[in-house]
Amino acid sequence: MARRAFLLRWAKRILPLLGVALLLTIALWSEYAREEQRLRVGVRDLGLRPDAMSVLHPRYQGVDEKNRPFTVTAEVAVQGGEDDLLTLDAPRADIVLEDGGWVLLEARQGRYAKARSHLELDGAVTLYHDNGTMLTTERATIALAEGAARGDAPVAAQGPFGTLTGEGFRLSERGAVIEVTGRARAVLEADGPR
Repeated sequence: MARRAFLLRWAKRILPLLGVALLLTIALWSEYAREEQRLRVGVRDLGLRPDAMSVLHPRYQGVDEKNRPFTVTAEVAVQGGEDDLLTLDAPRADIVLEDGGWVLLEARQGRYAKARSHLELDGAVTLYHDNGTMLTTERATIALAEGAARGDAPVAAQGPFGTLTGEGFRLSERGAVIEVTGRARAVLEADGPR
């Protein structure tokens, strides 16, 4: 009888504690499961693709057919399913000219095909030449190895020669020749004092 009384006293104390512990476990487990589900949804919403690789601040260097160097950089590069094609955020291309001068191209977005050294730029495309010429357009396609570029979006150029506007452009001979295509307008500056 003493033994039963002892077990009964302990059972009165332990069973309510076990009940509370069980309820807390169930409550915490359901909260943990909900938190895990929220985490899974958050990762899915990021739009990450397992077949794509992203690189911060990439730098690609190459040379053209005459061993003149060029460099392509960006804020972010994403390589998707195609091994050769990179999607670039804030791309920049530096091209060294034959006479030692340089050309800088930059835009908001672009695509770079490494094997062909082919760069397509979109959004606020700007070309700077070290002779003081600046050309702006919305789209341009650049063949880095050949030192050529073209675009079919409206273009504006300004430099020591004056200003040019047109419906498109072609650049050849690594920036030495710039041709404005379509309807064009030019305001030329005189070389000497007037």
